[in-house]
Amino acid sequence: MSDDDLFRVRVAKNEVAFREVNESIRSGRQIADANRRFYLCCECGRIGCSKLIEVPLAVYEQVRSNPRRFFVLDGHEIPEVEDVVERHAEYLLVQKRDLGGRVAEANDPRSIT
Repeated sequence: MSDDDLFRVRVAKNEVAFREVNESIRSGRQIADANRRFYLCCECGRIGCSKLIEVPLAVYEQVRSNPRRFFVLDGHEIPEVEDVVERHAEYLLVQKRDLGGRVAEANDPRSIT
């Protein structure tokens, strides 16, 4: 595997790890109010990021339907491995490409049984 591929896999695995944390946070929330907002970890691939993002539960659920998409703060996107697909005041949605996208799909906690 090339150094570039190793970088893409590392970034994807970092983002997958934060997604798993957020899935745990979300599982403890009531689903009754889809507009209720809750805090989740920035899912960027940066080592050491511990920033929080506040999103409505309904938005979180919508984004989780695509295993290649992640919540990140503005400026935390990594253009070499992902595309910004939506910009919001509080966060960005990024989508993993290529090898990183395949790693994200393979490690999606909602599809792993």
